Amino acid sequence: MATGRLLGGAIVAGAAVAAYARWEASSYRLRRLSAQALPGDADPVRILHLSDLHMTPRRRRLQDWIAALAELRPNLVVVTGDFLGHVDAVDPVVKALDPLLTTAPGVFVLGSNDYYAPRPINPFQYFAGPSDLHPDRPELPWPELVSALTQRGWQHLPNARSTVHVGDLRVDVRGVDDPHIGRDDYALVAGSAESDSDFSLGVAHAPYLRVLDAMAADGVAVALAGHTHGGQVCLPGYGALVTNCDLDRRRARGLSTHVRPLMEFAQHDRNDMLLHVSGGLGTSPYAPVRFACPPEATLLTLLPTA
Repeated sequence: MATGRLLGGAIVAGAAVAAYARWEASSYRLRRLSAQALPGDADPVRILHLSDLHMTPRRRRLQDWIAALAELRPNLVVVTGDFLGHVDAVDPVVKALDPLLTTAPGVFVLGSNDYYAPRPINPFQYFAGPSDLHPDRPELPWPELVSALTQRGWQHLPNARSTVHVGDLRVDVRGVDDPHIGRDDYALVAGSAESDSDFSLGVAHAPYLRVLDAMAADGVAVALAGHTHGGQVCLPGYGALVTNCDLDRRRARGLSTHVRPLMEFAQHDRNDMLLHVSGGLGTSPYAPVRFACPPEATLLTLLPTA
């Protein structure tokens, strides 16, 4: 009898945890952060950082929630990949982003889940280390997504650099294609910021150290990334269990400092690079749960240095 009661209690508790994890996966939050990174006489810059939407046509609540973010009136929108979670998700993504596309400049990179369709996996494999790209995953219509966003004025930065005007500031922006599947080629964007730029920004989907180290060595002021889902399943008081890349788990979500390689200190007078990793807004359709790690977008306000 006692064993039966214990088993029954465990089943009820497990069902309650599973139900909560499903609920939390759609409990969208806005994180507000600020950091000093701009020239001393610059006006603050509000960057809306979105990542890992993993959009499907049925995620209408997420579409509406993203659309409402236009009310924040950001100065710049940065999306760090994994827009898509379904072959028919391009139109829902564009619909969700449309109020932002028409009101703010934006830059973006793609992630592996924009290129390749999701598939069922053993969730415990995620805890064994960075996931591999299965060779038989069909492609998603990522060229259509890129075309839709660039036609509306946002810039795609797959191993590319550009200058974005944000108010009176000239922002030197460099992005790499997804390091998680080896599409990054930092050599194509390497080098110090343009001499007439006021601020430098780096963008990547997955925050692999080889990319972060290179950006920091080149004097990038702030780098933005996603991919980790903040750990997706975390332990209260402990945090992320894994990051699905080689970034340490303590930086799986939020703002941190990425120390420049020692050899570069003499070349740059600026502080170490700031790194913001988004916890992301979605999950794979085959693992629609989060625990102690709610989905989020971030409004990152950059302030002038003292």
